[in-house]
Amino acid sequence: MTRFPGYPFASRWHAHPGGLRQHYVDEGTGAPVLFVHGNPSWSYLWRRPILALRDRFRCVAPDHIGMGLSDKPAAREYDHTFASRVDDLDALVGHLIAHRGAPERGWTLVMHDWGGPIGMAWACRHPGRVARLVVLNTAAFPSPHGERVRLPLRAPLWVLRRTRLGARLFLRHNLFARGATWRPLGVRRRMPADVRAAFLAPYDRPEHRVAVQRFVHDIPLRPGDRAWPLLEGTGRRLDRFAGLPAFVGWGLRDPVFDPAMLAEWRRRLPHARVEVCRRAGHYLLEDAHERFVPAIRAFLTET
Repeated sequence: MTRFPGYPFASRWHAHPGGLRQHYVDEGTGAPVLFVHGNPSWSYLWRRPILALRDRFRCVAPDHIGMGLSDKPAAREYDHTFASRVDDLDALVGHLIAHRGAPERGWTLVMHDWGGPIGMAWACRHPGRVARLVVLNTAAFPSPHGERVRLPLRAPLWVLRRTRLGARLFLRHNLFARGATWRPLGVRRRMPADVRAAFLAPYDRPEHRVAVQRFVHDIPLRPGDRAWPLLEGTGRRLDRFAGLPAFVGWGLRDPVFDPAMLAEWRRRLPHARVEVCRRAGHYLLEDAHERFVPAIRAFLTET
C-alpha cells in the first residue's frame, strides 16, 4: 500500500545549482499540464486531477523547495522567497523542455493558493508557452481589499508573522499546516485520517517546517514588502492572458480567497468558464473533487 493514499506516482527529481533536489511528478503523455501548489500543501493536492488526466495529458506537479518530498534546507541555506519559487519553476520547466522531451509551447497552467502568484509570474516570463489557465482559489494581483487584512485574519496573521509565539506555533506545533486540514479553516468536509496524515507527512518535525513559515512571512500585503514588486508587476501583466481559454474553480467558504478575489478574476479573465461551489472551502479539491475534477477534464478536452 502506498504511503500516501491515492498518490501512486513515481518520484522524479531535478537538481538545482547548489545541490538542492526538487521533487516532481511527471505522469502521462500529451499536451503538458503544469500544476503549481501553494502553502502548506504539496503535489499530493493534485492526485485526483492527475489520475483523471494522465490518459490524455502529460501532468507535471512539482513540490516547492522545502515542501512536499523536495529537499528541506534551513533558512540560511536557501532564499525562501516568492522570487526564488518562480526561479525554481522556470528552471524545472526549462529542464523538462531541454532534456525530457517537453514542448516549448502549449502548456496548461493549473494553480492554487500561492501557486497563482508563482505560476503567473513564471507565465509572464514566457507568455508564449502558456495555452490555457486553470485558476483555483488563488490570486496573482494585489488584494482587492487594499492594504488592510480582512478583520477575521488580521490578528492571527500578525501573531504568525511578527511574534515569537508565531514562530513556536509554526515550527514546534506545526499549527499552520495542521489548521489547513481542519474544519472550517481549510476544508468544510472532514478529511479522512489517512489523507490528513499524507498532507502533513512532509512537515513531520520543526526543521521541515521552515518553508511553511517563510511563505507566510513573504505574503505581500503592501508596498515595501519584499514580494510586493513582483506581485504588483505580475498583476499589471495579466491582461496579456485575458484572451486565453481559462477555467476558474472556486470554493466560496474560503476564509482568505473570498468572493472579491473571484470577482477580480472574472474581471481579468472575462471569457473564463467559471464553476463555483458554495459548500467548498480553501482545499476545494478535497471538499468538492466530484464536481471540480470532471469540470477541469471537460475544460481541457473541449478547448
